[in-house]
Amino acid sequence: MNQSGTIEQPKFFYGWWMVLVAGIGLCLSYGPIIVYSFGVFIKPLTQELHASRASISFLFTLAALVQSISSPLAGRLADRFGARRVILVSTIIFALLLVFSHLLPPNLWNFYAFFGVLGFVGSGPAPIPYVKVISRWFDRHRGLALGLAMFGIGAGAILMPALAQKLIAMFSWRAAYLVIGLLILMVSVPLVACFLKESPEEIGLLPDGAIAARNATQQQGSEEGLTWREARRNATFWLMIGAVFLVGACLHGCVVHLAPMLNDQGVSPQRAALAISILGSALLIGRVGSGYFLDRFFAPRVAMCIFGAVACGIALLRTGAASGLLFPAAFLIGLGMGAEVDIMAYLTSRYFGLRAFGEVYGYTFASFVLAGALGPWLMGFGFDRSGSYGSILVLFMLATLAAAALMTRLGPYRFHPR
Repeated sequence: MNQSGTIEQPKFFYGWWMVLVAGIGLCLSYGPIIVYSFGVFIKPLTQELHASRASISFLFTLAALVQSISSPLAGRLADRFGARRVILVSTIIFALLLVFSHLLPPNLWNFYAFFGVLGFVGSGPAPIPYVKVISRWFDRHRGLALGLAMFGIGAGAILMPALAQKLIAMFSWRAAYLVIGLLILMVSVPLVACFLKESPEEIGLLPDGAIAARNATQQQGSEEGLTWREARRNATFWLMIGAVFLVGACLHGCVVHLAPMLNDQGVSPQRAALAISILGSALLIGRVGSGYFLDRFFAPRVAMCIFGAVACGIALLRTGAASGLLFPAAFLIGLGMGAEVDIMAYLTSRYFGLRAFGEVYGYTFASFVLAGALGPWLMGFGFDRSGSYGSILVLFMLATLAAAALMTRLGPYRFHPR
C-alpha cells in the first residue's frame, strides 16, 4: 500500500480491455463506414438515382453538417446518462438504419433525409463517448490509451472501404450496407453490452490500475472539472477550438484532393497509390505515436511539433509533389491526420477535466467535423479560381502555422496527471 491509501494492481490492468473494446467499436463506427467508405458508394448511388456526382457528394456534406450539430448533444447525454448507454442505443439505431436502407425508394430527397439521420445518430458510435470512457480509466497513461483506441478508426478506414467495395461488386450497395449493419449488431453491440464498464470504480479500481484500500478515501472517484458554462467562458477553450478547426480544414483538404492534385502534376498512378498508402500508414503511426508522446511531454508542445510537421508536409506538397518530396509530404500530412483527434481529446481532459468532458469534447469534435466539410470545399474553390492548388496550399500552410502558434497560448494544465 502506498501513502495515498492505494496499492498497485499486479500484472494486467482491466482498463486495457476497455481500450480493445473501444478500438473494435470505433473500427465499426460512423467514421470508417460513412466517412472513409463513402467514395466507393458514389458511383453506384449516382447510377441508381440518376443524379450528378455533386448531388451525391452533398449527401456526405449534409451528414457531416448534421453530425457537427449532434456531437455536443451526444457528449451532453454521455455526461448525464453515461457513455455506455449512449453508445449502445446509438449503435443499435445506426446499425438498423443501415440494415433497412434497402427499403429506401430510389429518390434523391429520401437519401438526403437518410444521410441526415445517419449524421445525427452517428455522433453516438463515434469517438465522443468512447473517449470519455477511456479518459476515466486512464490518467498517467491516458495519451497512449487514447491513441490505441483511436487506432480502431485507422484500421476501419483501411478495412471497411475494401469490404464495402467487394460487397458492392458481388451484390449491390444496398447489400453492402445490410451486411455492414448486421456486422455491427453481431460484433459491436454484444462487446459493448458485455464488457464496456463506465469507470474503473465499478469493479473496485482507480485509474491506471490502482486498487482502493478498504479504509482509503477514494478521492479519485469524484470527477473534477469545469462545467460547460465555465469552459465556454474560458479563453483556452476558444484557442483550442481555433487551432483544431484550422488544422482540421487543412488536413482534410489535402487528403481529399491528394489524388487529383497528383494527377494534375503528372504523377503516375503507381506513385500516387504508393503516396496514399504512405499517408494511411502514417495516420496509424500518428494515432499511437502521438498518444505515447502526450504522456511524456507537455501536450501543447507535442501539438506544436506535429502541426509544424504538417506545415512542412504541405510546403513539400506545394514545391515538389511530382518529385521525390511527394512521399515525405504524404507521410507528414498523414501523421497530422492521425494525431489531431488524440491531441484534442487529451487537451480537453487536461484543461477542462472530466466533469463535463462529453459536452466540451463534443463541441471540440464538432469543430473538427465542420473543418472536415469546409477544407475540401476550400481546396476545390481555390483550384477553380486559379487553375492550380498552389495558392490554397500556401494559405493552408500559413493556417497550420497559426494553429501551432495558438498552442503556445494555452498555458499550464488545469488538471495534471496524478
